[in-house]
Amino acid sequence: MKNLRMKAARAGKDLSQQQLADLCQVSRQTINAIEKGDYNPTIALCIAICKALDKTLDELFWEE
Repeated sequence: MKNLRMKAARAGKDLSQQQLADLCQVSRQTINAIEKGDYNPTIALCIAICKALDKTLDELFWEE
């Protein structure tokens, strides 16, 4: 399942995938795979992404 909320939050902060990856200490390919729904991140990575984007886990990763 694509993570459009994460992609929108990243765009809202005017960050590229590479910039977010650098903030979270992962590769750009990892961020791309999460946004495309091809990779299920660890809880630690989810938290790092949330901190970088000023969002909660619920806002970015909770399925409705």
